[in-house]
Amino acid sequence: MGDKVNLKLDERELHGKKVAKLRKDGLVPAVVYGPGIDPISVQVEDGVLTKAYKKAGTHAPVHLTIGTKKKIAMIKDVDRDPVKGTFRHVSFHAVKATDPVVAEVPVRLVGEGESEAERAGLIVLQNLEKIEVKALPMDLPEAVEVSIVSLKEAGDKVTLAAASLPDGVEFVEHDSHHGDEDEEEKAHVTDLMVASAWEPSALAAANDAAAGDAEDESEVESENGEAEAPAEGDDSADADKNEEKSE
Repeated sequence: MGDKVNLKLDERELHGKKVAKLRKDGLVPAVVYGPGIDPISVQVEDGVLTKAYKKAGTHAPVHLTIGTKKKIAMIKDVDRDPVKGTFRHVSFHAVKATDPVVAEVPVRLVGEGESEAERAGLIVLQNLEKIEVKALPMDLPEAVEVSIVSLKEAGDKVTLAAASLPDGVEFVEHDSHHGDEDEEEKAHVTDLMVASAWEPSALAAANDAAAGDAEDESEVESENGEAEAPAEGDDSADADKNEEKSE
C-alpha cells in the first residue's frame, strides 16, 4: 500500500491535433473519467507524471488535485513515444474509496537465497510476474508476496496458494471451466505456478530450445514476406486519434 501518491493536474484547453504544442512544451495531455462524472481534459508536466507513474504504476491509487476538485483515480491507459519514452497521453479512471477495484499487481518472491534448492546450486525461475487482485483502492497492495524458502529439489515449484494476501484483498478468478468437467477439476488462480527450481544445465538446454524455436519462426516469417512498416509520423497521428477519442 506504500506512500500516498499525489498528483496535481491543470485543466486543459487544447484538444485534438493542437495537443502537439503541449508535448513540445514538455506537457502531457490527459483525461480523467469515471462513473458519475463528465470527462475532464487535463495536462501535467512530463517529469511530474513520470515520478507519479513510477510510484503508482497501474496498480496503486493516485490522489488527483484538479483546481479545487479532489479525485482518487487509477492510471488506466498510457501512450508513450516508442523512441523517446516520453508520455503522449494518459487516461485516469476515477474511483470511489468505498468501491472495490480490480488491478494487476506485481508478484514478489520472498526468501531469495534462503532455500535448500539455491544453497544446492539450483536456479529458481520466476514464472509469474503479475496477478489481478480485487480490493478497495486504499487497500491495494504494492505487490503480492510469495515465499520460495520451501524449494528443495529440481522440479519443485511454488504456486499462488502460498501467497500472503493482506486483509480485504482477494485474487480475481477467471472462468476457465468448459464442457461437462467436474467442478473439482476446474483450475483456480491459486494453482498458478509462481516459481520453480531448475538444474542450471536443464535451464540452459530449455533456453537453447526456446531460442531455436524463435529462429525457426523468424525464418518462416522471412519466407512469407514481412509486413509493410508504417510510414514515419504514423505514431503521432495515432496518438492524436486516441486523444480525440478520449475527449
